[in-house]
Amino acid sequence: MENQLHWIRDLTYDEDHHQSRTGNAPQVMASLRNLALTILRLTGHTTIATAIRHHARNPERPLHAIMKLGC
Repeated sequence: MENQLHWIRDLTYDEDHHQSRTGNAPQVMASLRNLALTILRLTGHTTIATAIRHHARNPERPLHAIMKLGC
């Protein structure tokens, strides 16, 4: 049974079609995706796909989001 977080990762990142399938790579990538989703949620974003597009437009936005959590 898949949980809600996996469902969001699959829809947003198309995780089930990702090419990393050997060693620790799938687990590491899932952890990094979880971290990104957590940062987006903690900074007030409710729609993950919109937040990812917003941050993708400017490479400094993700850094500002991470720094916002540290203060």
